[in-house]
Amino acid sequence: MAPARGARSGVSAAAAVLVSVLLVGGLSSGGAGAEIRSQKNVQAALRAKWAGTPLLLEASELLSKERKDLFWDFINHWKELDKGFECLTAKCCAQKIVEDARTLLNEPLSSIFEFSLTLRSASPRLVLYRQLAEESLSSVSIKDSPEQISGHATEENFDGAVGPNSSGGTCCWVDTGNVPLFNSADLRDWLEGLGKLTVDSTEQPELFDFDHVYPRANITAPVAIFYGAVGTKCFKELHVQLAEASKQGKVRYALRPVLPSGCQATSSFCGSIGAVDAVTLSGYGVELALKNMEYKAMDDTAIKKGVPLEDPKTEDLSQEVRGFIFSKILERKPELNAEIMAFRDYLLSSAVSDTLEVWELKDLGHQTAQRIVQASDPLQSMQEINQNFPSIVSSLSRMKLDDSIKDEIIANQRMVPPGKSLMALNGALINIEDLDLYLLMDMVHRELSLADQFARLKLPRSAAHKILSAPPPAESNSFRIDFRSSHVHYLNNLEEDGMYRRWRSNIQELLMPVFPGQMRYIRKNLFHAVYVFDPASACGAETIDMVLSLYQDNVPIRFGIIMYSSRLINFIEESDGTLPVNDGEDTSILITKLFLYIKETYSTQLAFEFLSNIHKSRNGEDYYSEDLIEAHQVEGAFVDSLLSSAKSHPQDVLLKLQKDNVYKEEAEQSSRFVHKLGLYKLQCCLLMNGLVHESNEDATMNAMNDELPRIQEQVYYGHIQSHTDVLEKFLSESSYKRYNPSITGKSAVKKFVSLFASYHQEDSVFNDMKYLQSPGTADDAKPVTHLLAIDLSSKVGTKLLHEAIRYLMDGTDRARVGLLLYVRSGCSPPVLLLKDIFDRTISSFSYKEKVLVFLHELLNFFEAQPTTASSVAGDWTRTMMEMVYSLAAETALPVDDYKAWFKSFSADAVPKGMDKLSDFLFGQLGLVFGSNAVITNGRVFVMNEGEPFLANDFGLLESMEYDLRTKYIFEIIEEVEFAGVDPDDLTSQLYSDIAMLVSSSMSVRERPSERAHFEILHAEHSAIKLNNENSSIHIDAVIDPLSPTGQKLAPLLCILWKQIQPSMRIVLNPISSLVDLPLKNFYRFVLPSMDDFSNTDYSVHGPKAFFANMPLSKTLTMNIDVPEPWLVEPVVAIHDLDNILLENLGDVRTLQAVFELEALLLTGHCMEKDRDPPRGLQFILGTKQRPHMVDTLVMANLGYWQMKVSPGVWYLQLAPGRSADLYELPPKLIAIDSLRGKLMHIEVQKKKGKEREELLNAADDYHFQEKMDNKGWNNNILKWASSLISGDTSSKNKADKITDRKDGRQGETINIFSVASGHLYERFLKIMILSVLKKTQRPVKFWFIKNYLSPQFKDVIPHMAQEYGFEYELITYKWPTWLHKQKEKQRIIWAYKILFLDVIFPLSLRKVIFVDADQIVRADMGELYDMNLKGRPLAYTPFCDNNKDMDGYRFWKQGFWKDHLRGRPYHISALYVVDLAKFRQTAAGDTLRVFYEQLSKDPNSLSNLDQDLPNYAQHTVPIFSLPQEWLWCESWCGNATKARAKTIDLCNNPMTKEPKLQGARRIVPEWVGLDSEARQFTAQILGDNLEPLPPSETPKPSDKDTDQNVKDEL
Repeated sequence: MAPARGARSGVSAAAAVLVSVLLVGGLSSGGAGAEIRSQKNVQAALRAKWAGTPLLLEASELLSKERKDLFWDFINHWKELDKGFECLTAKCCAQKIVEDARTLLNEPLSSIFEFSLTLRSASPRLVLYRQLAEESLSSVSIKDSPEQISGHATEENFDGAVGPNSSGGTCCWVDTGNVPLFNSADLRDWLEGLGKLTVDSTEQPELFDFDHVYPRANITAPVAIFYGAVGTKCFKELHVQLAEASKQGKVRYALRPVLPSGCQATSSFCGSIGAVDAVTLSGYGVELALKNMEYKAMDDTAIKKGVPLEDPKTEDLSQEVRGFIFSKILERKPELNAEIMAFRDYLLSSAVSDTLEVWELKDLGHQTAQRIVQASDPLQSMQEINQNFPSIVSSLSRMKLDDSIKDEIIANQRMVPPGKSLMALNGALINIEDLDLYLLMDMVHRELSLADQFARLKLPRSAAHKILSAPPPAESNSFRIDFRSSHVHYLNNLEEDGMYRRWRSNIQELLMPVFPGQMRYIRKNLFHAVYVFDPASACGAETIDMVLSLYQDNVPIRFGIIMYSSRLINFIEESDGTLPVNDGEDTSILITKLFLYIKETYSTQLAFEFLSNIHKSRNGEDYYSEDLIEAHQVEGAFVDSLLSSAKSHPQDVLLKLQKDNVYKEEAEQSSRFVHKLGLYKLQCCLLMNGLVHESNEDATMNAMNDELPRIQEQVYYGHIQSHTDVLEKFLSESSYKRYNPSITGKSAVKKFVSLFASYHQEDSVFNDMKYLQSPGTADDAKPVTHLLAIDLSSKVGTKLLHEAIRYLMDGTDRARVGLLLYVRSGCSPPVLLLKDIFDRTISSFSYKEKVLVFLHELLNFFEAQPTTASSVAGDWTRTMMEMVYSLAAETALPVDDYKAWFKSFSADAVPKGMDKLSDFLFGQLGLVFGSNAVITNGRVFVMNEGEPFLANDFGLLESMEYDLRTKYIFEIIEEVEFAGVDPDDLTSQLYSDIAMLVSSSMSVRERPSERAHFEILHAEHSAIKLNNENSSIHIDAVIDPLSPTGQKLAPLLCILWKQIQPSMRIVLNPISSLVDLPLKNFYRFVLPSMDDFSNTDYSVHGPKAFFANMPLSKTLTMNIDVPEPWLVEPVVAIHDLDNILLENLGDVRTLQAVFELEALLLTGHCMEKDRDPPRGLQFILGTKQRPHMVDTLVMANLGYWQMKVSPGVWYLQLAPGRSADLYELPPKLIAIDSLRGKLMHIEVQKKKGKEREELLNAADDYHFQEKMDNKGWNNNILKWASSLISGDTSSKNKADKITDRKDGRQGETINIFSVASGHLYERFLKIMILSVLKKTQRPVKFWFIKNYLSPQFKDVIPHMAQEYGFEYELITYKWPTWLHKQKEKQRIIWAYKILFLDVIFPLSLRKVIFVDADQIVRADMGELYDMNLKGRPLAYTPFCDNNKDMDGYRFWKQGFWKDHLRGRPYHISALYVVDLAKFRQTAAGDTLRVFYEQLSKDPNSLSNLDQDLPNYAQHTVPIFSLPQEWLWCESWCGNATKARAKTIDLCNNPMTKEPKLQGARRIVPEWVGLDSEARQFTAQILGDNLEPLPPSETPKPSDKDTDQNVKDEL
């Protein structure tokens, strides 16, 4: 045999030989050929639960996401009815839509658009509009149509609600808040009558952020919402009317695209494509896992019929199969089609392997990497290998390995763990666990949109790539204030004072370990604690005493103080910065003066003692009084302090100080300094090396401990040495000269907007914008732009404007200011004149040297004038103009121009010119009319009343935004060499504009901050490198190709490469020495394509997962790998998807399964300020009309909660009752409009006076139950599992305590919970149900976990419930993302038995019994249900130990378990009782999840998850041990106790491994009869077999009426 694989030609030659051998061998002559062609396939599809949505409307939504104006451009393209008339197929229409979109978008955005369209990602948005459309009609009754509105948007079939009948026979209507308008005549009448109607019109319809509002809308005009679909007959006329009215400012026109059911016929050629067919989804994976059949758990019932579905799609022949590319062979030899395909089938099926010898496994990872990197299409090869691994593994293991690949992989694994997968997009790490196709496309789309914007700014690709991949500066939590000045008075100096002389000076001692809480005494000023306070205040006195106390205790801190006068600062605030002349004595200033005198004349220590004495002199009070300190008390303290050491009499000194006003200026300057820093707002505070803290002792010690690690880190890296000035270092590196928590604080609400779209639209406000700049800086490019939105008719507005001008006059070379001045209607002529003068001055003279002085003085004059009545406004105006002329003359501005302007001034004309501005401010930026705001490079900062925003705050905003978001961008822009741009256009204004636009666009970009250094990994031999210099997307990845993550990432990377050709560097990182097969499954990732649209008619088929030629004799399990927010269930599946054995298919060639997206997930984390999450808090969700449709409660684990939702607009609020009584939370609007669900972060707080009350306690639980039984506020509370989209309960919810029923069952309902997966266990489950019902006369309700039930079982169970007289409910819970996930289906099912007991059931349920599906009940379960559990939340039966043959298998009797249990029994999990009230009250669910999280990360722990977990946790979550007879199983108990058994469980026997069915028939005599009854009933319902049923032993209703009632109810 050749030593290595030959070249491609050798392979081709081998192919020819093999094909000829097979042909000569008679493969085509019948026998073997027929056998091979009988290979079986598997196909799966996934559809949405909602009705179809039109592709044309989806396209308009996708364009709107790109830019709002593109939505309207597209609508105008398609509003004509004959548009697309040439298209007679769905595919033609889809291509036509994409073609139109390509005229509006650049590449690669148009490719992303096409892909998103085939992905149907905008469908949920249209479902949301449908819900709103139905609500719009449901509020109005329409005559002649009594049944016009049915159900709710969450009903399975919404379309009945918005049909042509319900809307008066039309497909379009306009909602104005009163009566819907159905035709253009009504609309015309309404528009003409607007003047009369607005007075008495009722509430206007509500607009949302996602609404399409016609551009340049008048925000004060009445709202008109148009429901209709572009392409329908009625659309164009109403749209044109509304658009025209909007342009005239008559209405605010919003369009909600909706195509009501029945209107498809009235739409244009392409208007209804997609609306008729189900929405078939893609972007998920399907796996067929090779199943471990150690215990033969398969149903032996034969499948009697197939389901006619459309033919499976053809197979992809271009993929390599064992070295052959069959598409090329078929091109060369088309006449041998059947034989060649037979050979391909043979290759695919011949080598399915789920085991290899250990020596074959050793280098499998390296061999796989080699096969991938040496392939012509490495990404395709990786996908082919990991998606068909069991078929390919044997050929992989025989490859000769290239040592250079192996060596490089091992070298890389010194830096990254073997098997670890990582991925980064433009440098930002992506969380692979949460990644799905929709999230990835959103991320890529965001990056491409930014790159497209940068290209439109003429930035070269290299600069765009630099900006997109540059790491933004880390937003530091440590915000330091630079307080360095002469106003700081230090009490001590650790480096110089004698009292510290004996301390060590070696700074390295900081790194030495010490006992917790022990301080480090080092003779260096490491911690500077500077306290800022008013010395006349109570907290000032307290601070001084605390400082002196710490100083005397030798705490290793350098203490300092800065003093200010609150009174003086208040005066400065009110009088705009001027100091008072002399208006009486200011005690704080007096104290400061005397302090300065003592410090200068005597010593600092004495000066500090004087401050302390002031408090002591107040009658020796121990507490710190808030009463004002009087001057005589201060003077008394001064005299007392100096008496012992005075050089002259203190009284004389006092008189001299008062007369000379010595130190007064310095004392006042100290207050000014504090005012400038902004620290006076905190009253008393501490600056620890510039970090702001509270000023008490605990805060001081905590501040020191927080700062220590930062200093230690700097010492460790050598940045701080013995000679370093620590304060100087910290403050010069990163500090600000102003404190304003509303700008900098963690709690500061930061809102960002992109200015790009506004800048580039026609007639933009930026076109004629002139900027004000500091004198002498007009020619410099400015990285920071402040846009000021100012309401000149408000005091806050004029004050803000004045401060902005002061800020520029103070001088800044980094920023410019653009003014957006507006006025309210009906404001006085002087205000209008002021606006006019400002606008004209800035537009004509913004470059003049003294323009700022002119504007400053003009504002001084304007603010000094009293507000006048309109009667004397004329005089006021003339006075103002005279002032303007004289100011213009003083500042060298042309007076004649102002005179000319004054003559042409018209007060009426000013508001009319504001339409463009108001659209920008209130439409695009989303500001509220009447607000004042600063928009700094896209950050929107809205002014609040009573919070002054000063010139210094502008400086702070400039510094923060420059440091955090603009500096790195501006540095890149400055270095750009613009190609194809006229050098005359490269002005400083252009650079400033680019900096403003790029940083505003980048500010709205959401991306993770974590990064990894992929560049350190070697990528010569073991990496896939795909370079594309023109791409603005770069993917870095480390992937283990033989891992579930690799299976998911390979197709995602393939589709990215196909759509946008990003540059990629993928380092392969397989596990180096394997001991078992890494993948034991086949995998397909479902992706859409244009071929999903029919090219013969208007239908849409949708994509499917297709597995060709699967192994016949291996048992396979189908699992579906969907995005995190999807809740999916099978709806069509004749065969058992848990146990697929294809050799049993008979004549059927393809096994088919259809899944349905049942709901999306709304999840969140709920926090309570400064406290633990409010566990047990209840939320309800619904619409305004029906506020309670679903509900849930908050876990203690991360405050997590989840709800099932469908697309729509929902309101989340606290549930009435205890949650709403104790907590406050205004209703939150939640729009679910994408396939990615939604994640919410909610903060609640307790109501005043309720802070100490507990949300959960036993008494409350009891009252809650009483309330429920008495039909409280909603007897459906927390029926969390009831489906939102379709009902899953077998009957209307009844209270548990039922005393008498018509079917003869009496007493309290017994609630039984079980889980089953696969046809065999569903068969057992029916037997268990019958065995329970035959042994009790009480009502029974069964609870089944819905996730894993087959469609057949869900079809049969309602009939069974009706026939045998029980209730049932299907429940579900999506595995939370933060909880460690299980990979195997069986372990996931086990986990559902124990991990979510507190949240999966309604809160009204008090107790539930879990019964294994394969159990047979021989006693009345009521006895167990009523048993007293002695206050324990759980009750299990201990394993019995009288079958001595099994002693060797009793692992709990030895080793770890024996030590851990400490004499307690180990219980079996086949039967247990849960006291849900106690379980919730003791947070047992949270505790079990914590234990699970800790243990499950070790793959060797929790081998029997549902059993090991409660047994392990029983020291914390106590278990009540049930009497032994409650559970008997042959494996462990032996036959001696069988007669007393109340339930029999068909436990697996680890010794004999007897198949389940065989064991059931042998062990339980009654099993065969029960099985026969259940099977015959099932056959009767499914129409397989109509044999008569044997008479049932279950008590039945006594008359026909009763039977009919039960049926009606169901």
